[in-house]
Amino acid sequence: MQDLDPQGLLKEVLAQMAHTPDARLREVTAAAVRHLHGFAQEVKLTPDEWLAGIAFLTAVGQACTPYRQEFILLSDVLGLSRLVNLMHDAEGRETAGTETSLLGPFFRDKAPVFPLGGSIAVHKTGGEEICLFGQITDAAGRPLPNAWIDVWQTDAEGLYDLQANDATVMDMRGRFQADAEGRYHLRTVKPIGYSIPMDGPVGAFVHRQNRHGKRPAHIHVLVAAEGHRELVTALYFADDPNVDSDTVFGVSSSLVVEAAMGVPGTPRPDLPSLRYDFRLSRRAAGETGGRVGADPSQILPAAE
Repeated sequence: MQDLDPQGLLKEVLAQMAHTPDARLREVTAAAVRHLHGFAQEVKLTPDEWLAGIAFLTAVGQACTPYRQEFILLSDVLGLSRLVNLMHDAEGRETAGTETSLLGPFFRDKAPVFPLGGSIAVHKTGGEEICLFGQITDAAGRPLPNAWIDVWQTDAEGLYDLQANDATVMDMRGRFQADAEGRYHLRTVKPIGYSIPMDGPVGAFVHRQNRHGKRPAHIHVLVAAEGHRELVTALYFADDPNVDSDTVFGVSSSLVVEAAMGVPGTPRPDLPSLRYDFRLSRRAAGETGGRVGADPSQILPAAE
């Protein structure tokens, strides 16, 4: 038994965790403890402030359901999701590979499969129909035959299906398998910008920071091919007023697009079209996943 000052306390906490069998867990938790103790000392954290922080994190957890992932949203608005993506890219993305963006809190596994040229707008109508097309290749530009592409987005009113009255019904999302040359095309409606969910603790947090809480109009994309890194990205529309101030920091200039008539090579010349070719990096031996995000139901399964 000994009296501990702040530095002695930190040393003792680290000593007790030093025998963690999992080396990576030991490294990560030790670094987290050092930074948390340093943070508390830097801001001179008071007991009332720490209790308020605990209450906030508790509320974030309580807001999570199989259809809503408030912790992913918190990670996004803090820029942490983008930071982890950037570090992951720096380790493995080949120079010519497509830039990543955020998976976000609205991704869902097992979206319906559509034939090439099909529309993901099944249950909701309205909005301007557009065609998205292009080719999926490796970083050197070689076609990736039969690659899979998932797309999901808001409807013409700025809502995801997970925000609808019946969240069990999937809409405005789908999976497509590219052809033997890696080519794909599909129809959707041009999305509009929207606010992140502001009715929960993360929204209240963003509001207190005097941030607008808006995301520019975009289409989420996940591309997968055998032997290559899964690509999680999004296409952002240039005419959205918030394209330069995304509240979750997802926009990169290479991902900004426009839909227009007369785009060369479009399979639907009758529709405004945009072409985007996706280039996938090779997956290193033993490398797994890499997504910052998940289907909310996989993090918090529905109660049986």
